[in-house]
Amino acid sequence: MNRLALPLLSIALVIPQYGQAQQEEAYDYWQHQREMVRRGQHAIFMCNGLFTSDRTLEQLYDWELEFFNEPIGDPNGGDYRIHIEEKAVEIGAPGAVPIMRAAFREGIGCVIMPPDQNLDDIERLPELTLPYPAEDPSSIPWPDGDLISDVSLPSIIDQSALQSASDWAFDRLSDEQQTVSLIVVYKGQIIHERYADGFDMTTRTRTWSTAKSIASTLIGMLVDQGRLELDEPLGFDWLPEARSPETDPRNNITLRHVLNMSSGLENVDNSGLEYAIGSGLSYWAGASSVAGARSRALIREPGTFWDYENYDTLLGVYAMKRALGGEKEYAEFPRKALLDKIGMRNTLVSTDRFGDFVLSSQVYTNARDLARFGLLYLQNGIWNGERLISDEWIDFSRTPAPATESIGNMYGGQWWLVPDSRNDVPKDAYSTSGNRGQYTIVVPTHDLVIVRRGLDYGRQGFDRWGLTREIIKAIE
Repeated sequence: MNRLALPLLSIALVIPQYGQAQQEEAYDYWQHQREMVRRGQHAIFMCNGLFTSDRTLEQLYDWELEFFNEPIGDPNGGDYRIHIEEKAVEIGAPGAVPIMRAAFREGIGCVIMPPDQNLDDIERLPELTLPYPAEDPSSIPWPDGDLISDVSLPSIIDQSALQSASDWAFDRLSDEQQTVSLIVVYKGQIIHERYADGFDMTTRTRTWSTAKSIASTLIGMLVDQGRLELDEPLGFDWLPEARSPETDPRNNITLRHVLNMSSGLENVDNSGLEYAIGSGLSYWAGASSVAGARSRALIREPGTFWDYENYDTLLGVYAMKRALGGEKEYAEFPRKALLDKIGMRNTLVSTDRFGDFVLSSQVYTNARDLARFGLLYLQNGIWNGERLISDEWIDFSRTPAPATESIGNMYGGQWWLVPDSRNDVPKDAYSTSGNRGQYTIVVPTHDLVIVRRGLDYGRQGFDRWGLTREIIKAIE
């Protein structure tokens, strides 16, 4: 047989053009880590809700846990376990994704535990046993305490306009924006205070990034004392350890850079990875907040690009820890230097399991304490005749970060500023800002402090400047 006479098999080969993409990276390699973080969030929210805020499970599922598209379980039960005696919560069952746990600790609120720890490890977690001032706040006049004897409005206030502004905050077009408390302080006096059903003046909720402004205040106190320098390099070792650490370009990053959110370090908390890597692992999974903050690469010249990043704040907090020296002084510093002095007795500054303050987000407090905090700034850093923060530090807080010039000059030193595009509120106003709608707004020209607490979900972006505009109508 003639082999050459056999019909040839036709084989079609597809040869891709040079440079043509043949694959798409669609698989979520972080999916198990996302679920671990999600369980950790549930654990922290539930633990703090029950043991820090004294909320019921029904309230948590109606409000706090609306944060999740699909909450784990419901008030009647689910894939969670509450340990009343240990003041702890466990979320999940053994499997590919680990069980996550959080436990309440005296003086700091709930601490998230790593996957390889269990309830037997709770006693190893940090706590703060510093005694509170002996006086009963209910017998101390506002603002040092909670006693308010004069509830009459100043004659300049338009009560109808003030109520309309309050309704503007509470009666939202979308129920995804849920105002839970509103306080208006005018010339040091509370002229309006309102709470949603299930909340009152004692209810603590998470500040989220409003904590950053508290962190900046504590750091500023050390700058005022000469224990930190705003324009000197941070001066600590970076990770990973290098053979020649003295040549690390990150050595040029200053305290000003990180407080202006302009460190030049790689941003790891955006681009869909907020709840998979980065600071999310210290917030919700038991990782070290300090190690993570020091482990990013420099990708831009410091001071040239604004990039909002939790870890930048935590670098400033770590600098504060190093300046204070001992663990005891560090642990007690927020209380002794600030909170106790201005009557913020309902405020818990939480830590990671290593005892490092997570002062970029993890603070639990009530509306009145945040009003006191805003009032400290309105009074130019003076409380009962004692200067706690300098005029220079307040000026730094309110001065636009140079790297924001091209994007509206809307951010200063861990405080948010009125952007260039807004002309309906005084330009000297400035504000804290936290996820789910946490705002403490200071308006010096009108002697105003406004606190709006929210548990917004889904559609975020409550218009704090719009609220400021509406409240100013009641004065003008």
